[in-house]
Amino acid sequence: MFFKGISLIPENTNMDVIGKRKIAFVLSTLLIIFSIFSIATKGLNFGIDFTGGTVIEIQTTKVVELSGIREGLNSLDLGNISLQTFGEPTDLLIRMPEQEGGPEAQAAAVEKVETFLHEHITEGYELRRTEFVGPQVGDELKKAGLLAIIFSLGGILIYIWVRFEWQFGVAAIIALAHDAIATIGLFAFLQMDFDLSTVAALLMIAGYSINDTVVVFDRIRESLRKYKKTALPEVFNTAINSTLSRTVMTSLTTLIALIALFAFGGEVIRGFVDALIFGVVIGTYSSVFVASPVLMFFNVRQGADQNDEPEVVIEENGEKA
Repeated sequence: MFFKGISLIPENTNMDVIGKRKIAFVLSTLLIIFSIFSIATKGLNFGIDFTGGTVIEIQTTKVVELSGIREGLNSLDLGNISLQTFGEPTDLLIRMPEQEGGPEAQAAAVEKVETFLHEHITEGYELRRTEFVGPQVGDELKKAGLLAIIFSLGGILIYIWVRFEWQFGVAAIIALAHDAIATIGLFAFLQMDFDLSTVAALLMIAGYSINDTVVVFDRIRESLRKYKKTALPEVFNTAINSTLSRTVMTSLTTLIALIALFAFGGEVIRGFVDALIFGVVIGTYSSVFVASPVLMFFNVRQGADQNDEPEVVIEENGEKA
């Protein structure tokens, strides 16, 4: 028995994406303005990776109540200390900000935390590791993370430029910048920890988004060669609608995996997964409603690099005549 493939989007879908581009541009502009405003006013809540501090990993004999221990740690006047589980419920991770006074003050703070743990975790625990990240290392990681994002966007621009034309590359980078700024703005607005895992998530979002965009652009280029005399909005809409089912299915299956990670992955990767979930949604939106409409403004050529082929006309219902 053969099963027909699942398709969430009907084959005869004829959504007027280009006709609604002004609405999409308004929504995207508001989103970018809100994101930039959040970044400028609230700033990013940089994690220990960037600000410096101490990470203490312990394993308790039995599951302990985290809320009481977390309140007690934050009452030690050592700054905002975070406590979270990772892996098993008995595996705990304590993140403590850098203390003023140099390594001696940092060592004294660690000793203070360990004394508190001895007094309040009566079931017993095992100290697995204690790591200190200095402020200089944090500054270097900030620069490295920024360079990683810039170089990745530059590499994508060059690839799209070579693979298609410069107009496609610029449109793709605008869409990727849209996704990156929106994701960073979300972290600023919600004041979620922004660390190296978040930078990794941004790079993954860029890769995922450009994959969708390349599929749409490839179909647009193919349609531009076929429909040499058809109006550009009709050509773009036909190309976008023909890839819409694939785009939605890819995003949906990716989100299913990410939701599973969100539910069962624990707090350690929560920021990473949050960024990816938002990034997949915004990346799918930008591939359809940002990248393609932006490409319209560059007046791409029809029938370029194409031998003489019979003209194909698109009727109003989106079918080929």
